Amino acid sequence: MTNSMTTNSTLRLPEVQAVLERLHTLADNNDATIIQQVIESGSDWKSSSSEHKSEMFREALLPISRDIGRFLYGVARSISAKHIVEFGTSYGVSTIYFAAAVRDNGGGLVVGSELENSKVAKANQNLAEAGLSQFVEIRAGDALQTLRETGSTIDLLFLDGWKDIYLDVLHLVLGNLRQGSVVLADDVELFRDDLASYLDYIRNPAHGFVSVTLPLDDGIEYSVKL
Repeated sequence: MTNSMTTNSTLRLPEVQAVLERLHTLADNNDATIIQQVIESGSDWKSSSSEHKSEMFREALLPISRDIGRFLYGVARSISAKHIVEFGTSYGVSTIYFAAAVRDNGGGLVVGSELENSKVAKANQNLAEAGLSQFVEIRAGDALQTLRETGSTIDLLFLDGWKDIYLDVLHLVLGNLRQGSVVLADDVELFRDDLASYLDYIRNPAHGFVSVTLPLDDGIEYSVKL
């Protein structure tokens, strides 16, 4: 029997695999050191502005893991997502997984957002190397401004930027979510206290979602719009 992932998945294209492996390896080798340096600096980074946090972590990829990437791809494929919005693009690792899914779903657009201009440039370069630029638009700047207009109905929303504005971003795009749209929020176990207001909202049935925490890496909140 032929492995369908091998024959039918953009993730298996050599150029896509090469870029993803390079970025995952770079993060594996460098991010822990950068994070430790920020912690040892004594900076109260959690209470800093988004701009200050972005500057402190400017050289860190802060990507999803390989397993989470495959999970994101699978979710996007399973709901035939054609319009995906991503809060927190960084170097474009998760964006590549989403763009691969959109390509395999027959085409569409991933709208990414990233506050740090240097990361926007690197993400665009990585997407070009992977051959997926035509499926992505990365918007530079404050997501609460850049995501005000997202175009068509959103099939999937991925929250992986600064945790203090997850709920603000959700409210911003809420009107563009359709029945059956999926919202994925990353790091909900690691930053449970910071995300308390988001989790309280998304888990309240009165707000029109069914939601569950998946025990993947640092926790992913999987929510479906009813």
